[in-house]
This record gives sequence, C-alpha cells and structure tokens, in this order.
Amino acid sequence: MLSLVTGASSGIGLQYATQLARDYHSDLLLVSNQEQQLQFVADELARTYDVRTYAVYMDLSRMEAADELWAYCEQEQLEVDVLINNAGMLIFDAFCRVPMQRIETLLMLHILTATKLCRLFAPAMCQRGRGYILNMSSMSAWMAMPSIVCYNASKSYLLNFSRALWYELRPKGVHVLAVTPGSTDTGLLPFDERFGRLLRSLRITMPPERLVRTALRHLFRSSRKRSMPGAWNHLIVPIINHLPDWLVFAAMRRMPMFD
Repeated sequence: MLSLVTGASSGIGLQYATQLARDYHSDLLLVSNQEQQLQFVADELARTYDVRTYAVYMDLSRMEAADELWAYCEQEQLEVDVLINNAGMLIFDAFCRVPMQRIETLLMLHILTATKLCRLFAPAMCQRGRGYILNMSSMSAWMAMPSIVCYNASKSYLLNFSRALWYELRPKGVHVLAVTPGSTDTGLLPFDERFGRLLRSLRITMPPERLVRTALRHLFRSSRKRSMPGAWNHLIVPIINHLPDWLVFAAMRRMPMFD
C-alpha cells in the first residue's frame, strides 16, 4: 500500500505519515514545502518502520502543483492507494486586512489543489476497485465565524465536496472521508498559553495523535462520509450556530483586529 500525504513534514500531516507507516505498514509519498524537514521525516520513518518513503518538495499552492505531482507518480510508476489531502493554512484576521496573496494561497491549497488531486488519482483507484481518499475539513465548516472567513468557507467546500464524492466513488470501491476536527493542539491557533492549557485540561483541544488515530480508523474500518473526533465538538457546533448576533458582535469588540 502506498499513501500520499500532503503537508507531511509537521503537525497533523506528520501524524498521518507516522501512523500510516507504524500502524498500517504503508509506504509513503510525502509532500511538503519544508524541504529539509520533509527529507528528515522521510528518512526517519523509512528507518524506524521499514517502509519505502518518497519525499517531494513542492509548493502545493501553485496552479500546476497537482499536475506535477501526478506526473511524478507516473514517471516513478507509483500507484497511490491512499490520498490524504491535509496541506492547509489558517488565516486569523479581519477579512479586509488580509493580503490578497494569502487569500489566494489558502484557496489554492484548500480548494483547487485538493480537488485536482482527487480528480487525478481517483480514476485509477476506481479502475482497481479499491482506494481511500481523506480530505481534511474542519468543525468550522458549519459556522459563519468572523476572523477566519476564508478558512471556514473553504473547509465547508471540502466537506460538501467529499460527501458528494462519497456517493460517486463508493460503488466503485473507493472510500471518501471528510474529517472535521475542532481545536487541535498544533500551535497554529492564536491562543495564549494559559488559555491553551485550559482548553487542553477540558479536553476541548485534541492532541493531533488522537485526531489522526480516530480519522484513520474511520477511513479504513467504516463506511461513514464524515468523521468528527471529540465528543465536545458535537456539542460546540450547534451552540455556536445558535449564538445571537448581539453576542457575536460583543465578542468581536474584544478582538484587536476589529478595532
């Protein structure tokens, strides 16, 4: 089995790569824009778990990135059985203050590249009658949240895209899963350390190891369309969705980017 993991050099992507090698003995095609860290991860996983690893240094926010990755697999005669679309970024700021280039990068990563990778690799999976595609969405996909408007809108796209694709590919033996985590302890969220400790103590923020373990179990051992690890998240989504507007505006007034 060969698993393609994007954003594989750190955070959640590193956990996907590690657990696929350790728990499923999968060979790995690892993609990241962190060249030295990526090569180190590939070498370490190959040595530790006795799997084959391929490290591809690539900026996946470029228009042609997905096509180049597909061409690399064709050239190396690599047959991808598992596609993990994990690469992404978080923009936490008022929309009108975000540089256009950062918006374009986020939308390319979350929407265009992920969609193109599915389109490029899914047909071969369907021909073989087996395969797995996991797209990293977010709990915020159901929410209209000031300060992360591009992030949660793009994650909503990934969620609905994955759910619809599940119907198309399941009869052909390919399982598509959207993972919708809440707060994950990767250091990306803009919380101070004291608040971060509180979230961890209440088990609202989830360690990436636990998130990935649950996601892979649902990918390989269930037929579900969506995975939302963490009991708290099932409570938080409806609560936030029913907050009155006056309370949202009150919260915004406490956020410096809306001054």
